[in-house]
Amino acid sequence: MLNQYLNKIERKCRKFAISNLMLYIVLGMAVVTIADFILVTNPNNTVNLLELLSFNRYKILHGEVWRVISFVFLPPPTLWVFIPIILYFYWFMGSSLEYKWGALKFNIFYFTGILGCIAAGFILGYATNYYLDLSLFLAFAILFPNEQLLAFFVLPIKAKWLALVDGIVLLYDFVKGNGTTRIFIILSIINIIIFFGKDFFSMIYYMVRRFKYRHIKKIK
Repeated sequence: MLNQYLNKIERKCRKFAISNLMLYIVLGMAVVTIADFILVTNPNNTVNLLELLSFNRYKILHGEVWRVISFVFLPPPTLWVFIPIILYFYWFMGSSLEYKWGALKFNIFYFTGILGCIAAGFILGYATNYYLDLSLFLAFAILFPNEQLLAFFVLPIKAKWLALVDGIVLLYDFVKGNGTTRIFIILSIINIIIFFGKDFFSMIYYMVRRFKYRHIKKIK
């Protein structure tokens, strides 16, 4: 049903699609990373760039409207030396999804995730791009489950197993979290729920079941 609806939209709106969307997102993250590095290493600097770009409902409502979208370009919270590798993976996954779906469908998927994060931000007062980036990986793992990726940048492992770990952590956060956490998670991965729904939860269920079966078999 969703695919039929998206196909109708694509026929009418294909010319408005942003090709290579993930490239622009990654380049934005790279610019923010470099600028932040320059500012942090300047002893006279008093500007916290990452805080300035983060989503803050109070500050948005008081005129800092760029925060509504600028948080999307915040780099992953890790050591600077690892950021180029992570950004490459973001680009690789986004480009793979765009190749599989076409530019318009990928645009809809990614922008739906952004809108979900923004909605969560205005409801709860804050938002991050963590679950948005996670949704990109989960979509990639669902469509390319046997693609080999490097865990910890050195260990080759199939995307579906990394997705299983992320899915379990996500489920744990949802179950153990309070109402605020649950609202934030649901809205932040609304694109995954809309695009995959049953397939996403079924993948986690069957992979957990398969893991338990293998574990029991080894014990016997």
